[in-house]
Amino acid sequence: MNILGLFNNTTLRIITGTAIGLFVLACVYAGGIPLMLLVMYVAYIGSKEYVDILQKKGFRPFLHLIIIADICFVILTALKRFDLVPVVLTFGTIGAFTLVLCKGRQPYIANVATTVLGFIYGGWLPCYVILLRQLNQDSLGFFSIKMCSGLGFMLLLFCTILMTDVGGYVFGSKFGKRPLAPVVSPKKTIEGSIGGSVLAIIAAMLIGYAIHIEWYQSLIAGLLITTFAQLGDLAESLIKRDAGVKDSGNSLPGHGGFLDRADSYLFSTPVAYFYFNYFVVSDQLTMDFLSFARKALDAVGL
Repeated sequence: MNILGLFNNTTLRIITGTAIGLFVLACVYAGGIPLMLLVMYVAYIGSKEYVDILQKKGFRPFLHLIIIADICFVILTALKRFDLVPVVLTFGTIGAFTLVLCKGRQPYIANVATTVLGFIYGGWLPCYVILLRQLNQDSLGFFSIKMCSGLGFMLLLFCTILMTDVGGYVFGSKFGKRPLAPVVSPKKTIEGSIGGSVLAIIAAMLIGYAIHIEWYQSLIAGLLITTFAQLGDLAESLIKRDAGVKDSGNSLPGHGGFLDRADSYLFSTPVAYFYFNYFVVSDQLTMDFLSFARKALDAVGL
């Protein structure tokens, strides 16, 4: 008996989304090894879906090499050994060329390029979830979300992206007329994008207030996160559209594949990490920039 056949698509989406959401939230809250294993699994499944999509386009990236690089990235990120990340990229690239030479797998350049892209897209970008969760974690009590904690920033990220999706769907359905990217994603509209962005920024400011960061910091965070979340969504749609596929996979009943659910986070999480790290937790970069600007103005006599 097919249990999934008893549910319609909407019910499946709700059940799957709720179950995955609760599991992800538990891993994010726990941090450490549970979060590392979660990111490793997502990177593994996402990379498989990425390779499957590209194979439909006629490219043949080396999945095993991508997965090895993914595992290395996640472990090095968890251990904070960022000095070894270039080592993985270097030998991964050399390995891609070597495999092409040994196997004679055509098209040569495209297979090397898509393999190296797989290192970044499927492996390195998801690691920023770990980096963001680790950010300033010393200020975090186990049962509290305090100012400038990685857990607080993760909550802001999740809520902002959630409201981006909700607002995009609601406003797009009600008021959508002008296509946002007709070639890549015909159903997305400018009105939906604007509506999603507005709701996302409001959500970011509410969460920012709850975790005690300045209103303008949370406003900027919301704007950055919703912008790059939508860009990440369109980027994945670009890959799928070029390969002629609708979903990245069928791993998640009612939702498609893992990449279909994670695409909004691939670009927005790195941006959120850099913003919170350099402009919220510490203002050293801002001070350095202002100092440089002051010296430049003095040099020209202003």
